[in-house]
Amino acid sequence: MPAMRIGEVPQGVVALAATRKQREPVSWRLITYRLPAEPSRHRVAVWRELRRLGAVTLQQGTWALPEGERFDAGFARVIKAITAAGGQPVVLTVADDDASAAQLEALFTGQREAEWGEFLGDCGKYEAELAGEVAKGKLTLAELDEEEQSLDRLRRWYRTIRARDLFGAPSAPAAERRLKECAEALEQFADLVYQARERP
Repeated sequence: MPAMRIGEVPQGVVALAATRKQREPVSWRLITYRLPAEPSRHRVAVWRELRRLGAVTLQQGTWALPEGERFDAGFARVIKAITAAGGQPVVLTVADDDASAAQLEALFTGQREAEWGEFLGDCGKYEAELAGEVAKGKLTLAELDEEEQSLDRLRRWYRTIRARDLFGAPSAPAAERRLKECAEALEQFADLVYQARERP
C-alpha cells in the first residue's frame, strides 16, 4: 500500500463515501481542548483515548467523531480526562452540511482503511510465521500455544477495528476473509503438531 500524506484520503474511500447518500445521515461532533503543558501524561492519555475511539484529528487539539452509542462512553472518558487534568474541552456539533459530513466521513473511513491495511499485513506475517515453523519442523505444544495467542491478538484487533468502522472501509471484507484464512492455517498447524506428537 503506497504511503499517504497526513490528511490525504484514498480515492476509493472518497468514492465509497460519495455512494453512501441513501442511508441515514450521521451527525458529527468536534472536540477542541487545551491542556496544561505539564505533565505531558495528560496529553498522552487524551490522545490515546481519542485514537482508541477512531477519532479523526483535524489539527492539534481538534478532533472529529461520529455521534452514537458506540462512541459515547469513550467520548465521556475524554471529556473527564481533559477536565481532570485542568483542561478546557469545547464540544461542537457539525451543522447539517452534506459537504462537511461527507468530508469527515471520508477522513474517518480513510483512517479505518489504513488500519485494515496494517491488519492485512499482520495476517500475512502470521501465515508466514506458521509456514516457517512447519519448515523448521518446530511442531511443539509450546509453539502451538504461542500461535494460538497470536491468532487471539489478531481476532481482538479485528473486533476493535470493526467496532469503529462505521462506514465500511473498502478493505473490511478482505480483512474478514484473511482472518478466517489465518484461523484455518492454525488448524492445519495444530493437526501437524498432533501428528508429530502421536508418531512413535
